[in-house]
Amino acid sequence: MKDLKEKNETKDKYAVRPIVGEKRAFATGNEVVAWAALAADADIMYGYPITPQNEIMHYWTRMSEKYGRGFLQTEDETSAGFTTLGGVLAGRRSFTATSGPGNMLMQESMCMAEMMRLPTVMIVQQRGGPSTATVIYSQQEVNLTCFGGNGEGFRIVYSTCSHQELFDYTINAFNVAWTHRFPVFVLGDGYQAKMREPVTMYDPRDKGITMVPTEPYVLKEGCAGVDREPQQMRNTYNTEEELNEVVEGLNAAYQAVIPQVVKHEEYACEDADYVIVAHGVVTRAAQAAVEYFREKGLKVGHFRPVTLRPFPGEAFRPIADRAKKILVAESALGQMRRIMTDTIYGCSTPMVNFFKPGEGISTEEIIVKVEEMMAEDK
Repeated sequence: MKDLKEKNETKDKYAVRPIVGEKRAFATGNEVVAWAALAADADIMYGYPITPQNEIMHYWTRMSEKYGRGFLQTEDETSAGFTTLGGVLAGRRSFTATSGPGNMLMQESMCMAEMMRLPTVMIVQQRGGPSTATVIYSQQEVNLTCFGGNGEGFRIVYSTCSHQELFDYTINAFNVAWTHRFPVFVLGDGYQAKMREPVTMYDPRDKGITMVPTEPYVLKEGCAGVDREPQQMRNTYNTEEELNEVVEGLNAAYQAVIPQVVKHEEYACEDADYVIVAHGVVTRAAQAAVEYFREKGLKVGHFRPVTLRPFPGEAFRPIADRAKKILVAESALGQMRRIMTDTIYGCSTPMVNFFKPGEGISTEEIIVKVEEMMAEDK
């Protein structure tokens, strides 16, 4: 960390603003994430190679030296997760990125971040499972990312649907993490990671976005108990009662944060008889299907949870209650649906599943499913 401090102190020797004004680019999602982290003034990335997120590391290492940032490739994903926490403890705006099996290995460190309220940022480019499976695409890491580990899931998870959102929410993730002191995840996927599409990159300051200052948790100036209040940072507790009190405190803090971070989008839902619920990249197919039906004068809408944790249940409940039927479309076997139905418990609107674990969902397929739902109601 000493070398990193010395490097950061000489940032003025470098072009410290990687992006000036707006920069239009035709880039992969992984490249976009690396640029976003630079724009957000991230200090250091810790990581270990795994497809399909590898290029986040590759692009970051290409650019980090030029802009006075740091990088450490660890021996595995477990180490990458814990060294990311070490960077945070030292007051650095640090982050990591992974996928699939690496996501599993990082859950121990992310649980520690939850317990100790460490503002970590983690990018997840989902791939298919279980186990090694494919290195291409899925939405099968929803459960793991939202509730991974042996706790209650005190974390914030944004599900992106485009390269623009990968850029925007990567920047946002650092501010949310350091403001609320919970780990924040940006949940992409293999398609977003590898494909190219247009994106507008920018310096947050040019958009009026102020990056929340970081501060060290350890090695603070002065003497604890003399010049400043001492702090006790724990993630292990000796008695049931002690742990219960701490977890209830964490829950109270998390519940207070929810109104400030929960996000969703409604697409033609105001009068929709049939509502498609989809997140992430499947949102594209859902919205194109809605446009198809609306052109025919049919009342179809799309509800999109942007935060999967916390899930925007309060916003979705009235839409679900007034709909005739709901189509749940996801590239998994109901991982989002389980979260969704838990938050709108008691809703009597019939739900139809369209699950394709590990495989993409097209607009045409969604159109066929909605038409089948309509035909059943005639």
